[in-house]
Amino acid sequence: MPHPVKGIDHCFALVDDLDSAAAQYDALGFTLSPRGTHSAAKGSANYTIMFPTDYFELLGILAPTDLNAARRETLATMGQGLHAIACRIENAEAAADALSELGLATQGLGDFSRPVPLPDGSEGVAAFSTVSFTPADMPLGMVFMCQHKTRETVWIPELLEHRNTACGIDAILAISDRPEKDANGFARLWAEGHVTQEDDCFTVHTGLNSAPLILCDPSTMAKRYPGIDLSATANGAFTVLRIKTRDLEAAKDCLVNSNVAFSETSDGLTVGPEFAAGVLMEFVLA
Repeated sequence: MPHPVKGIDHCFALVDDLDSAAAQYDALGFTLSPRGTHSAAKGSANYTIMFPTDYFELLGILAPTDLNAARRETLATMGQGLHAIACRIENAEAAADALSELGLATQGLGDFSRPVPLPDGSEGVAAFSTVSFTPADMPLGMVFMCQHKTRETVWIPELLEHRNTACGIDAILAISDRPEKDANGFARLWAEGHVTQEDDCFTVHTGLNSAPLILCDPSTMAKRYPGIDLSATANGAFTVLRIKTRDLEAAKDCLVNSNVAFSETSDGLTVGPEFAAGVLMEFVLA
């Protein structure tokens, strides 16, 4: 049976204060969806930042419940930041079966939905099926799979334009004490996953039109982002979200106008995690 995981669908930051995080991302020049509130049992809510083929999500806890105990523990022990990558699949149940045949265990197969405020003032429903890889197969952070059942209520055209001209996820970067081993471990999770090396970093290519995952050891990451407090990112998860923009000057103007400190590099602009809810944000030219 062919490998069912075709790339990165989205990623999410688990944050301490959801509305404070949303204000920070608005200041960075992103268009955020209206807040989506999950079930009372989940006790959580989110904002999405949408791009044409992928997206980024801010996820926060509104009230403690049994179902969000693990995420509250994650925040308490690892800190807020870029905790999860969601993979593209066509069918969650079929993906779990196929991965089992390939020797990759999964857990948490299930369905959920949430109400979606629509631009015309009405309310729709976003429905998903998800299934996760087991912790044993995740060198860092959390990686799960997401089947979209109602793409029309997630990819809303009005949400795709951003003041900073962001248009997609360029890459996700993580600190690893054993980047080569962890990169090869991650590569197994995608159908077209393979690893290349450049400048002491190891890149996991995740598929066609899909952002790569780049792993670097602590010293190499510090050299890439001098002056950034990497300890303020999520410990043991993902570190950097690199965003493609159509116009770096427009992105720079958003940062200047919002009094957000940034650094200019040969590749683009970097913003420290204190301005992005525990995520080191990097803007590069698409």
